[in-house]
Amino acid sequence: MNAPASGAATRSSLPRVVAASLIGTTIEWYDYFLYGTSAALVFGKLFFPHSDPLTGTLLSFLTYAIGFAARPLGALVFGHFGDRVGRKKLLVVSLLLMGGSTTAIGLLPTYDSVGVAAPVLLTALRLVQGFALGGEWGGAVLLVSEHGDRRRRGFWASWPQGGAPAGNLLAAGVLSLLTTVQSDADFLSWGWRVPFLLSALLVAVGMWIRLAVDESPLFKAALAAQRSRETVEQPPLVSVLRHHWREVLVAMGARMAENISYYVMTTFVLTYAVTHAHFGKQSALNAVLIGSAVQFALIPLFGALSDRVGRKPVYLVGAVGVGVWAFVFFGLVDTHSFGQLVLAVTVGLVFHSAMYAPQAAFFSELFATRMRYSGASIGAQFSSVAAGAPAPLVATALLKDYGSATPISVYVAVAAVLTVFAVLCARETRGQDLADVEAPTADTTPVAKPATA
Repeated sequence: MNAPASGAATRSSLPRVVAASLIGTTIEWYDYFLYGTSAALVFGKLFFPHSDPLTGTLLSFLTYAIGFAARPLGALVFGHFGDRVGRKKLLVVSLLLMGGSTTAIGLLPTYDSVGVAAPVLLTALRLVQGFALGGEWGGAVLLVSEHGDRRRRGFWASWPQGGAPAGNLLAAGVLSLLTTVQSDADFLSWGWRVPFLLSALLVAVGMWIRLAVDESPLFKAALAAQRSRETVEQPPLVSVLRHHWREVLVAMGARMAENISYYVMTTFVLTYAVTHAHFGKQSALNAVLIGSAVQFALIPLFGALSDRVGRKPVYLVGAVGVGVWAFVFFGLVDTHSFGQLVLAVTVGLVFHSAMYAPQAAFFSELFATRMRYSGASIGAQFSSVAAGAPAPLVATALLKDYGSATPISVYVAVAAVLTVFAVLCARETRGQDLADVEAPTADTTPVAKPATA
C-alpha cells in the first residue's frame, strides 16, 4: 500500500482525532465507573435495602458484574459493523447508548418505591452500558492507531486509554463533591442521581467533537482495495477465529492482571476502606481521585516508553508489579492512615498504567485491518467476563468468607502470572506498520511483513 494507506495522518488531524477519542472514552468510562462507585457506596442501600450491609454490597456488585456479560456481545456486534462500515459511525452509536442508559439510571425509582422492579430495571440499564462499552474501546483506540504513524503509535494510542482514569477521576470527583456538601440522608435521597443526569450534558459535548473527525484512512484504503477485488468477504468474526485465534488468546491473557487489579484497586477498595478499614466515604473517594490523577499523567509516558523499548517489556513490568504489590496493598490500607491509603492506590495504578498504556497499540498491531476492530474487541472484552466482571464480587466474597485480604492478594497474583505467560507468548509488535499486518491463508499461522526502518 502507499503511504496514506498506512494510516499516517496530517499533523493537524491527528491531535483532533486523539482529542475526539479521549473525550469520548472519558465520557463512556465516567458513565461506567459512576455505576461501579455507586454500587460500592449507595446501591446496596437503595436497591437491596433488606440485606445486611456487606450482602447488600455483594448483590450490588452482582448487578455491576452483569454489565460485563454484555460487553462480549457489544464487541461482536460493534466489531462486525466497525470492520464493515467504519470505526467512526459505531463510535457515535456507542456514545449515545452509554449516555442514554446512564441518564436513565439517574431517573430510576428505588426499591422503596416500586419493589423488586427497581433492581430489575437497574440491571437492564447496566446491560446496555456493558453492550455500549464493549464496542467503544476497540473503535476508539483503532481510530487513533490507524491515523498515527508506527514510530509514535504507542504514545498517541495511549491517549484514549487515559479516558479510563479520567472518567474515574470525573466520577469519583463528582461523587466526592456531593458527599462533601450534602448530608448522608440527602445524598441517599436524591444527591446520588445528579452525576447520572449530568451524563446527558457530557454526551452532547462528546457527540459534537466526535462527529467532526474523519474516518480512519487505513480502513478506507483497505475497504477500497477489497471492493476492487470484487470478492465476497467472510464475516470478520469468522476471519478472526480462523486466522488470528492465537492473537485473540494473547489479548485475553494480557487483560487478566490488568482488568482484575484495576477493579480491585479502584472499585472494591472503596468497600474495603469504608467497611473493613473504617475510613470515611470521602477519604476513600479522595484516595481514588489522587491515584487516578497520577495515572492519567503516566499513561502517555508509558505509551511513549513502549515506542522506545517495546510493548512487551513495559507490559511485563506492570504485570509483575501488580502481582507483588497486591500483597502490600491491603496492609497499607489496614494502617488506617489516609496517606498510606493514597500510596496503596497510587502505586497500584502506576503498575496498572504500565500494562494499560501500551495495550492499545499492542492489540491494534496484532490484527489485519479488515478484522482489526473485531479481533481487538473480542480479545479485550471476552476476557473482561472472566477478569473485570467478577473482580469486585470475588474480592467481596473472599473478604466475607475469610475475614482477611490475603486471599484477595493471591487472586490478583494468580492473574498476574497468567498475564506474564500470555505476553511472553506474544511477538513484539513495536514499529509494525499496520498496513503490513496481513490475514494469512487458511493453512498458515498469522504473520506480518517485517517492519522497515
